[in-house]
Amino acid sequence: MPYKLFGSDGREYISDVPGTLGGYRPGKIYGRLDCASALRAIGKGGYVGHRVFFADAAAAIAAGYRPCAKCCPAEYQAWKASRAAQDKRPDGSNSS
Repeated sequence: MPYKLFGSDGREYISDVPGTLGGYRPGKIYGRLDCASALRAIGKGGYVGHRVFFADAAAAIAAGYRPCAKCCPAEYQAWKASRAAQDKRPDGSNSS
């Protein structure tokens, strides 16, 4: 069965292998497929029309998505710390 995944360029592609992570397009958030927050939203009838899937975290991050604070807390804290470090740069650049 073919699966629609999003690549690091943010474009859909067809894969023979299902994605390992789900994402919420409007919020640009990715997380585990069993994330309680996502499943709660899906259960209430939301989220599904905006859901995307990624092969891995690297593809999600490259596509501009951030980790979910609930199901990926360590990854979220690392993302948050990197954002804080970027915000502290005097020239406003976000490159090393």
